[in-house]
Amino acid sequence: MPQEPRQHPGQPGWGGQQQQSRRPEAAYEETGAMSAQPYDSPPPHGPRPSHPGQPGPQQSQPVEPGAPGRRRAPGSRRRAPEQETRTYSNEETIASDAPRRSRRAGGGPGGPGGPPAGPPKGGGDKPRWRRFLPSWKLVLATFVVLSGGMLGMIMVAYSLTPVPREDQIQEGVTDQESVIVDRNGVELARLGTKRIPVKYDQVPRPVQDAVIAAENDSFREDSGISFSGMVRSLWSTVSGQQVQGASTITQQMARGYYDGLSQERSIQRKIKEIFVAVKLNKVLPKETILEQYLNTIYFGRGAYGIGAASKAFFGKPVEKLTPEQGAYLAGRIQNPGRFDREEEAGNNGVTEFRYNYVIGQMAKLDPQAYGNLAPKSPKRIKYKPDDPFKGLKGYMVQTVLDELERLDIPKADVYKGGYHVKSSLDLKLMRAARAAVKQHIGNLDPEINATLAAVDPRNGQILAFYAGEDYAKDQWNDAFLSQKQAASAFKPYVLAAWLDAGYSLRSYVPAKGPVKLDGTTPIDNDHSMKTSAVDVVSATASSVNTAYAKMGEKVGLDKVIDIAAQAGLNKDRLEAARKEHHYLLTIGSSTVTAVEQAGGYSIFANQGRHYENHVVIEVKDKDGKTVISEKKTYNQVISPEAAADAVVALEAVVKSGTGRSAALPGRPVAGKTGTNNDNKEAWFVGFTPQVSTAVGLFRQQCRTASGKVVKPKYDNCPWAKGKSTKYTMDNPYSRPYEIPLGPGFQGATYPAAIWKSFMLEATKGQKVVPFPERADAGITENLVPKPTPTPTPTRDTTELDIGDPFDEDDFDVDDCVIGPCGDDDGNVSIDPNQDDVPVDDGLLGGGRNDVPAPSQVRRGER
Repeated sequence: MPQEPRQHPGQPGWGGQQQQSRRPEAAYEETGAMSAQPYDSPPPHGPRPSHPGQPGPQQSQPVEPGAPGRRRAPGSRRRAPEQETRTYSNEETIASDAPRRSRRAGGGPGGPGGPPAGPPKGGGDKPRWRRFLPSWKLVLATFVVLSGGMLGMIMVAYSLTPVPREDQIQEGVTDQESVIVDRNGVELARLGTKRIPVKYDQVPRPVQDAVIAAENDSFREDSGISFSGMVRSLWSTVSGQQVQGASTITQQMARGYYDGLSQERSIQRKIKEIFVAVKLNKVLPKETILEQYLNTIYFGRGAYGIGAASKAFFGKPVEKLTPEQGAYLAGRIQNPGRFDREEEAGNNGVTEFRYNYVIGQMAKLDPQAYGNLAPKSPKRIKYKPDDPFKGLKGYMVQTVLDELERLDIPKADVYKGGYHVKSSLDLKLMRAARAAVKQHIGNLDPEINATLAAVDPRNGQILAFYAGEDYAKDQWNDAFLSQKQAASAFKPYVLAAWLDAGYSLRSYVPAKGPVKLDGTTPIDNDHSMKTSAVDVVSATASSVNTAYAKMGEKVGLDKVIDIAAQAGLNKDRLEAARKEHHYLLTIGSSTVTAVEQAGGYSIFANQGRHYENHVVIEVKDKDGKTVISEKKTYNQVISPEAAADAVVALEAVVKSGTGRSAALPGRPVAGKTGTNNDNKEAWFVGFTPQVSTAVGLFRQQCRTASGKVVKPKYDNCPWAKGKSTKYTMDNPYSRPYEIPLGPGFQGATYPAAIWKSFMLEATKGQKVVPFPERADAGITENLVPKPTPTPTPTRDTTELDIGDPFDEDDFDVDDCVIGPCGDDDGNVSIDPNQDDVPVDDGLLGGGRNDVPAPSQVRRGER
């Protein structure tokens, strides 16, 4: 044992009481991190001076390794000496029972000239890697701080996330397809997003359970999110059995319904989605959440929402879905696009697998109710992608869209607005129009084309038209777009102007020509007349050009144009015809469309009134509110008396004049024929009190620049030639040209026959309504002297009673006044052999081809 050191008077740290010696290990254990510090540290600025009565510091002696007093690194397992000796002077050696951090004197270990301040770094038995591990206390403190900060940020973010408002929905999420129906409610087309919104109570409980089982089995109880679902989704993804997603129904609804949640895959979006879902779950009932979800999600076959999906896959309303059908639809939510492709390719395995998964999940929800569902998925209806612009319906749909555009509902709005549009068109009559055209010209040269339009004169509703066979192949609508010379079918507007100006039917007009009018080439008739004058009724029945030219001169072309324009004809075209042809306007040099003519004649059928031609009767929005109603106002173009008298003259055309082939058994009919120069166009326009119909024929062919005639493609002249890049739509390979119809084509033949066949269907079941009685209004204005009848041996030679121009005793048939003298419809003259063509069913039925030609086209350039 070392000797106890003696105490020296005045020595600091030494008193009268002797301190017990301690092992250095005890000091290390109690001082912790302090023991890692050197025992002695040099003063900042060298040795401190001695105090009075205290000896100055002495240079320490080196301490041998392993000798008492040697300092060890903390944590060393080797036992250290029980005492540590330090030298204060040459005479004194003291023992310390505890290590010090430093000494005020500079001669200790680590000081100038002293021993090293402990072992070098890395010494001892402690593994090197452990020195880099932080203390568990530090780790715990860091974790607490970070967790608290993150929780705080989450709470702040959650509090700043607003609850979506009712009007804060994504664009397009409530888009609905618009439905267009005909006048009888027959559906013509559905345009836009297929979505039929349904209420929660409309969806059967088994269908609801099927969706919940497939997508979020804890939906009715969870808080809008599902941690178990997230874990299950992760495991399903890892194991390759991805049958259920991590997002709950509430999350999916929030993402797909409300604005502000994008579809991008990011943590930020996912966190926001979770916040919104939790908040929505607090403010919305589960029923509302499920209803919005079922009306939003895509099921395939273009169907959005359970209502549209029920129709698309099973052809029934959602209320009638079976549990199996509900399970099939619920299974499609996961990947509808892929399921569509697989089923279209004939692979039903993927949908069968999904169906079985759903019914299995349903059995877990309610074994008693769903434990015995059919193991095979239910049969679906055949999927036929609908083309709303195909066939006759295509013409109807496009016509309705064109009118909606004019009514400030553009096509883009129709495709998303969920409108219900009721049109005036009748699909049955559209088919009747096509059948009538095919019946009478179907076997003729395909260059010969027909156009037809029917209007209800009582309200201006367009009932039907013929424009072509298939809109998908030929978008040109002849009934609305093809402008052809009206020829003598224009004369009724001159008649209306005459009567409305106050002149009567009893007036006499010239029957012989030619007549010379200012600025106009001489106007003559196509056949000779044995009398120099006829009354207005006879002039109308026999379509006398000279009579109508002088009538137009008397009332003035301004009056004629005004009447025709008010009746619906295009005023600009009327003015252009006057400027170019002057008084030839009175016998039909202006161009018209079939729709204009059918609507124009309504002024005669409906007491002088004209309603604007239209095809839209009513438009309701998706909430059932009426946004467009049919216009009920009309324009009184001529007086009712003038209209009644005009009908008398136009009835004579059908009773005994050029339009006899158009008579309908047991029903009053009035109308007018028309054929222009060289038989390029032929018309018959006629009406009953309920229907006014115009039928026109024309012929066109496709020619190349060299004059070669080529066949049309889908009734259009081909602008391209094979793979040649020489031709463009601006520089086409062929162009359309109008050519004469040929002999045998006048208004009284094929057009009248088509008109009759159509009208038999159009008036079927309608009450027989008579025309108004003759008013016999106006004054007699004789433009030529009254004719003197030629006496015969069997007749009284007294003056004729011109009040009834159709009394057989008044006229000789040979006078060509009311007999079949011809259809004088040309601007100057027409084919004089018109009436040599017999009117019989064989010819009018298309059994003869008088004009051979190599091709057909729908439009022409004159």
